[in-house]
Amino acid sequence: MAELGKAASSAEGSTADSVDVTPNATEVERVDSATEAEAVAALDAPVDRGEPILQVRNLVKHFPMTQGILFKKKIGAVKAVDGVSFDLHQGETLGIVGESGCGKSTVAKLLMSLETATSGEVFYKGQDITRLSGRALKAVRRNIQMVFQDPYTSLNPRMTVGDIIGEPFDIHPEVAPKGDRRRKVQELLDVVGLNPEYINRYPHQFSGGQRQRIGIARGLALNPEIIICDEPVSALDVSVQAQVINLMEKLQDEFNLSYVFIAHDLSIVRHISDRVGVMYLGQMAEIGTDTQIYDHPTHPYTQALLSAVPVPDPESREGRERIILTGDVPSPANPPSGCRFRTRCWKAQEKCATEVPLLAVPERFAGQDTPAAHESACHFAEEKDVVHAA
Repeated sequence: MAELGKAASSAEGSTADSVDVTPNATEVERVDSATEAEAVAALDAPVDRGEPILQVRNLVKHFPMTQGILFKKKIGAVKAVDGVSFDLHQGETLGIVGESGCGKSTVAKLLMSLETATSGEVFYKGQDITRLSGRALKAVRRNIQMVFQDPYTSLNPRMTVGDIIGEPFDIHPEVAPKGDRRRKVQELLDVVGLNPEYINRYPHQFSGGQRQRIGIARGLALNPEIIICDEPVSALDVSVQAQVINLMEKLQDEFNLSYVFIAHDLSIVRHISDRVGVMYLGQMAEIGTDTQIYDHPTHPYTQALLSAVPVPDPESREGRERIILTGDVPSPANPPSGCRFRTRCWKAQEKCATEVPLLAVPERFAGQDTPAAHESACHFAEEKDVVHAA
């Protein structure tokens, strides 16, 4: 792996913006395997709780923009993800928040190998999954599952619940023998709070919350270690959201799962997450524990996001400063130079236009044991206490 802090190469070559934005991330203990069988064995090895299980380094995904019909010419690229780095530890929940279009869902697809990364590395138990194929990639997909945003369109309307949840067993028959699959599906339905007798029903016969439970049961079918949750409750009613979140927390303890939880609702992310990463325009702006991000944010974008959260208590609302950002979100096809947030930031100076801020502990907080001593990609990061409802 290239040294941390060096420029990440993309399909168009190295650029000033493609740098490792997490110089303080833990070193990756690479596991090099000579054969496919050795790679599969390494991927099946257990990881101690609290140890890194997924390590993302300089992840980049550029979607090409073309012109013409018969003779297509590349005229640019949409930089959906442009140098994202983070760690996911065994047994923890990492929340990822940000505006629509910031690249959250693209990151999820890259972690699942549903999209091919332009550059960068995704290490699962020391193996770079962006370079795996065959049995090794199949083993990764068995251990990393996904719960999708829309609980209806992610389920095949022509298949029964039993067929939907049991389909992973056809691809990975070693998990459940044929004669044991019906019982296994009924157990999964019971685990997610549905009647096992619903096994012959179709998706349209269920409510939104019940359909999402079916999606969760499908994700659990292969006994995965990591579940990527791409806005799993955004399409549900508030009361149903709480039920699904409580179910996911229960399942995490029961099955020792690690979650990457993507959402727009900041309160839900804080409730379920151990650590939170804030994304802006394809890059990670700030990352830390839930207390650090929500009570002591240091990045201006995070501070603006939190100031927009409604506070129902009038007394708490009186002492609160509302930060209103000016201007539109820049296009990911032509992001600003230097700091990508500078065009909307009230702290922006000349340095912000020429230097890309690294995602690191700000110098003024380095070495201090304070809530503000967490990674923030801002040249002028400054702690700002947030007023919450009492």
